[in-house]
Amino acid sequence: MRGSTYGTRPRWRRGRTAAALATLVTAVAALGAGPAEGATPPPPSGDPFYVAPPTLASARPGTVLRERAVSPALYGYVPETLRAWQVLYRTTDTQGDPEATVATVLEPPGPATDRPLVSYQVAEDSLGSQCAPSYELEDGAPSTNAVEQTELLLIDALLEQGWAVVVPDYEGPDSAYGAGVQAGQAVLDGIRAAEQFAPDGLRLTTPVAMWGYSGGALATTWAAELQPSYAPGIDLVGTAAGGVPVNLGHIADRINGGPFAGYYLAGVVGLSRAYPQLASLLGTILTPAGRAAAAEVGTECNSTIVTNFAFRNITGYTDVSDPLTLPTAEQVLAADTLGRHRPAGPLYVYEAVPDELIPIADVDGLMATYCREGVVVDYQRNLVSDHLTLVGTGAFAALDWLENRFAGRAAPDNCATGGTTTASTLLDPATVTTFVDYVARLPRLF
Repeated sequence: MRGSTYGTRPRWRRGRTAAALATLVTAVAALGAGPAEGATPPPPSGDPFYVAPPTLASARPGTVLRERAVSPALYGYVPETLRAWQVLYRTTDTQGDPEATVATVLEPPGPATDRPLVSYQVAEDSLGSQCAPSYELEDGAPSTNAVEQTELLLIDALLEQGWAVVVPDYEGPDSAYGAGVQAGQAVLDGIRAAEQFAPDGLRLTTPVAMWGYSGGALATTWAAELQPSYAPGIDLVGTAAGGVPVNLGHIADRINGGPFAGYYLAGVVGLSRAYPQLASLLGTILTPAGRAAAAEVGTECNSTIVTNFAFRNITGYTDVSDPLTLPTAEQVLAADTLGRHRPAGPLYVYEAVPDELIPIADVDGLMATYCREGVVVDYQRNLVSDHLTLVGTGAFAALDWLENRFAGRAAPDNCATGGTTTASTLLDPATVTTFVDYVARLPRLF
């Protein structure tokens, strides 16, 4: 919105819009082109930067252990005119043990100024270290996780505001997909690491916001729930989350046998990396075909998880009729279900009513729980989007909401009505203005 505490947006000439659209077309065309031969950086598994130092155990959560400058690029092929760094930092895993993961800190072009910070969580949804955001956002990285690389366009929308952005590898070094507690802690420690990180010219001010969609919303919402107890020193002005995976067991039941069945298998494997008791259970109930499938999915990125396991019956990989009803599985799923903690507010949550992955009743119930606990919630239910399209159609209303929080305006609260149901938040005039401004300003990042 106009009149932000951190400066107003300059008006761009109308001709800039055409240039921005040309940039978008070029970027999308580059999706399948790949980087130039010989330009591919080493993956995390072969990069010493990702290895935790011996001092890890004695470091405090959020401590920067290692840092280096990197060059971000859209789809690994279209360079952006941004300053960016990777930081290896100390965080805490699900079992309370120290671990090291990486975050990417990005600064928009232009003169150095005091900048607020947004932690943006991409939908990693993967089990291979080569799928991590820090790697996928680098210049020359292969398009193994195109979902993450496309989300750089939303990160750009934040940078266009003049805000600094931190993008954490919240799944950690073992790619523990679906492990909400670990993800939330990694997000919060990534913020602390970014706040203490001080390369030449980058100055971060205290206010912080968080944003994420789908798998990124899982990490974001868990971070909001854990922030009051785990990282109370963070000055959190607001959290935006869309397509929130509330209950992974309910999602698994919904998608089994369908086009997104691979997420069921990947989620179980990811959780087993965070919960040893689940790993032990899998060792006893997986069939030979199930062990082979788990090994295959265990190194894959988002898109191949979907394509390689579409329409599979995942329960058929076990010796039991419904593995999620076993006591160990139920215990893990209960510990990994949102709503166990009162989150820091305010919250902006957007959800597609006909979401094909996430039951709308789960999100309705979570928002009702937050409202009963006195959290300020702006809950937007979209009627004409689904899970895949809402990432775009809902993004600019979320961006507008974040801008208002940094401007110091009071957050709206529609708890009294159980949320607001509309055809699409994309139709809101303020959202249209935010989108037009984004398109007009995009060229300065390339």
